[in-house]
Amino acid sequence: MICIVFQKVSSRLGIPALLAFIVLGMLLGSDGLLKIPFDDYGFAEKICSVALIFIMFYGGFGMRWQEAKKIAVKATLLSSVGVVLTACFTGLFCYFVLRMEFWEGILVGSVLSSTDAASVFSILRSKRLNLKYRTAPILEMESGSNDPFSYMLTVIVLSVMAGNNSAGSTVYLIFAQIAFGLLFGFGIAFLGSWLLKHIWFSAPGVETIFIFALAILSYTLPSLVGGNGYLSVYIVGIVLGNCELHGKKALVNFFDVFTGLMQMTIFFLLGLLAFPSQIPSVILPSLGIALFLTFVARPAAVALLMTPFKMRFRQQCLISWAGLRGAASIVFAILATVSPAYMKIDVFHITFTVVLFSILLQGSLLPLVAKKLKMINNRYSILKTFNDYSENAELQFVYLKIERDNEWVGKAVKELVLPPDMILMAIRRGEEMIAPKGGTVIEKGDICVLGTAGCREDLSNAFHEMTLNKKHHWCRKKIKDIQFAQKVLIVMVRRRHHIIIPNGHTRLYEGDVIVMHIQERDGQESKGIISKPGQG
Repeated sequence: MICIVFQKVSSRLGIPALLAFIVLGMLLGSDGLLKIPFDDYGFAEKICSVALIFIMFYGGFGMRWQEAKKIAVKATLLSSVGVVLTACFTGLFCYFVLRMEFWEGILVGSVLSSTDAASVFSILRSKRLNLKYRTAPILEMESGSNDPFSYMLTVIVLSVMAGNNSAGSTVYLIFAQIAFGLLFGFGIAFLGSWLLKHIWFSAPGVETIFIFALAILSYTLPSLVGGNGYLSVYIVGIVLGNCELHGKKALVNFFDVFTGLMQMTIFFLLGLLAFPSQIPSVILPSLGIALFLTFVARPAAVALLMTPFKMRFRQQCLISWAGLRGAASIVFAILATVSPAYMKIDVFHITFTVVLFSILLQGSLLPLVAKKLKMINNRYSILKTFNDYSENAELQFVYLKIERDNEWVGKAVKELVLPPDMILMAIRRGEEMIAPKGGTVIEKGDICVLGTAGCREDLSNAFHEMTLNKKHHWCRKKIKDIQFAQKVLIVMVRRRHHIIIPNGHTRLYEGDVIVMHIQERDGQESKGIISKPGQG
């Protein structure tokens, strides 16, 4: 509850909400106000790993492949080779400048090599950053898919540090991580999509439970054989998110809320796990790493990979700046902390401090940097980048079947009188779709597609529908003669294939479908329905 309140306050202050969750955890933790004693890294790693499964899954599920495939090569290079380059650059900085042990420096670089999908998505959506040159899809796909590679690097480095791996076993570990991750990801995704299309579930919402279980399965199965579970779960999310599934809007609404809960949990828990009293001892190396990552390692990796594609310099600058570090880096740092590999450094608090710096500085300034680089394009909506079925429709459509007695029959399009801000977008005539011109004549049987700007306010609950049966006391009465128990406005009557806009003299008959707006006597809209549709 406090996280939700913090989220509202932070958005007004312009502070990323995820940073607010971390700060709240720190305030309530061992060194904070409530002194909640919590230092169980093993338990925290398990909880955060489960949360990452759903964050990764929904990152893939929300990706619109039609947009992403145009930039897939660039984004994939950034999320794979870019991660390796960032890890190496940062590791060498830690080794040569900060005088860490070589493999400890490479470990820090590996842990911090990925960008955070939750942070990037949150800022792009909340600030409505409509970016030029398909920059948003690049950032979305990169940040959603680079965690598996960062995880793989972290696991490999920890194995080397623990002395468990020979050269051959390291090569096999890399092969198993990628090969089994891809194999199980695509296998589970296609099997799951086939089942969802061909099995009729007995009750509403069961599809959501099935996909919830599928996300868990897509992580656990490859993990059992040494595969990369995060890569698998991300692939399953992409495939299912771009399939035609029954009740997809309900799925999106559920996972929107659930992944929001997971993000709150993971960031709050990481804040609770941190000891602010230990941060001063690592503040200088942490700030050095953060500055090097932001201004050297990340820009260098982006430049090396994107310059051959002739990407604009200002686009490279924005992609570099948008490389926010986040929860995944801290979770991988916890993984390092609980591993048997011996380390002289406090990798958790170093990573924690770098993430705080990244979210606070880069996250807060991202809208300003995008504006200064002239990368804003308000003719394109950022929401078109995502499979967001509740928000991405900026237009609403009305499909009008032209019957024989419709007054539009025989009229040219230029003679039609339409409501303000509504246009006739297309005409379906038989199997042909016609782009209407002023002289196009409307014919009987045409289906006219009308478009208008979407309304942000949801009025769907303000109207109720009822079908009259022969025993209903309204049947065969004029509307003006009916005594209503509540304040009722009958706005439409559908009688067989005809739509009637009623007045007081309109008589109601058996089978009429009544659409009404109901208000209580005190003027408040009723939340209930007089009677269920079909029952009268």
